[in-house]
Amino acid sequence: MTAPEAESIRVRTAQPRRSEWRAQIPVVAVVAVGGALGATARYALSLALPTPPGGFPWATFWANVIGCAVIGVFMVLITDVWAAHRLVRPFFGTGVLGGFTTFSTYAVDIRTLVGGGHPRTGLAYLAATLCAALAAVWLASVAARLLLTRRQR
Repeated sequence: MTAPEAESIRVRTAQPRRSEWRAQIPVVAVVAVGGALGATARYALSLALPTPPGGFPWATFWANVIGCAVIGVFMVLITDVWAAHRLVRPFFGTGVLGGFTTFSTYAVDIRTLVGGGHPRTGLAYLAATLCAALAAVWLASVAARLLLTRRQR
């Protein structure tokens, strides 16, 4: 194979990669915008519910529980009710709710509480958030499905 032939092969294989990346630009953009909105809402909640040192982190707790409930309803709506645009799930599910919920802060809060001499509060927070978040997503999805089936009758 001569050098010009090898170069033309390289150019042909590089094109699909660029077009694949370009196809992802709208997805990345809506996730970024949604994430900014969700994180802003979470920050506002943390200002409304400040956590004193050693106290139960209510803002993070409620952000995670509310976010899990909303994702339960959202998933029922976009899977059972209507076919959503391809950017709705990345915008709202990944972006807004991903920015609003904060399981990384949850982990840091637990570590801070336990390391700061408040192990009971840290363990209570660990268990309460996990149980409440799982219950919220399950109850919200069940409630959404019940409401939908009653409306269809």
